[in-house]
Amino acid sequence: MIDIKHLSKYFNDQKVLDDITLHVNTGEIFAIVGHSGAGKSTLLRCINGLEGFSEGSVNVLGQEVKHLNESGLGALRSQIGMIFQNFSLLNQKNVYDNIALPMKVWGYSKEKIQGRVDELLKLVGLEAKKCVYPKELSGGQKQRVAIARALTLNPKILLSDEATSALDPNTTKSILELLQEINIKLGVTIIIVTHEMDVVKRVASRALLLEDGKVIGLGRIEELFLRPDEKMMRFLGEDEELPQEGVNIRLFFPSNVSYQPIVTKMARELNLNFNIVWGKLEKLNDHVVGSLVINIDEQNATSITAYLQEKTEVIWEVL
Repeated sequence: MIDIKHLSKYFNDQKVLDDITLHVNTGEIFAIVGHSGAGKSTLLRCINGLEGFSEGSVNVLGQEVKHLNESGLGALRSQIGMIFQNFSLLNQKNVYDNIALPMKVWGYSKEKIQGRVDELLKLVGLEAKKCVYPKELSGGQKQRVAIARALTLNPKILLSDEATSALDPNTTKSILELLQEINIKLGVTIIIVTHEMDVVKRVASRALLLEDGKVIGLGRIEELFLRPDEKMMRFLGEDEELPQEGVNIRLFFPSNVSYQPIVTKMARELNLNFNIVWGKLEKLNDHVVGSLVINIDEQNATSITAYLQEKTEVIWEVL
């Protein structure tokens, strides 16, 4: 679907994307995550050909973007829908005309335009707002119009550039649920650019983490959040306070064991006391995973690690 290899880009002498390689699978929801200035939106614009690049390869839908002429880029972009943080609606046009605009530009008949717009209004839940103007809509409704417009030409790919950043938490949740519905019903591949980790956890199956234009993490959401490395911990802003005495052991609970009473069972069977330093459960997409740090006397650490190794499916490490 999308294959990027060793992509680098400069603005003047500044390297803003540094040797990025990734593959986005057909039909998945993929997140590009990073703080402000990380290069997320620039990477997104390289995918749809709005930005050139200095080195590497960007292959989208079987076409090498840098080899396309203006006509080829136009044809490619017709297969890529895009939604933005600021909605980018035309205030002088009503909801119907905003959604219909791409089809009018491409010369579709009035009958086909009407059928498609009515279909999309139903999908995004705005049938009653057909003749309303953007100024009369809430932020969430404006974004639904923008999503419908992005889907007008039946794109294979939908790019979302911080599309929920201006919305309140409840509206964000409803928009993400709509994107999931679109992904499932229409089979559209969705790439979400965001700095909001809750967005990533809620809908994405895989994610790329960017920092200063460099990849610091790439993989399945469960892998990135279940067992974060030092770069991921720094990215998340998590700072652990651990006891200086004894041995600290971090436990990671995959979704298949996240609700099982493993720790209390272990304490009972080994007849050992230990301190629970901290713990949490997190919902990642439709999976629940957990992590826990325990502190144990040094002489009993071997018994704990042996038990974890032999009798549980917990992933663990001594800190």
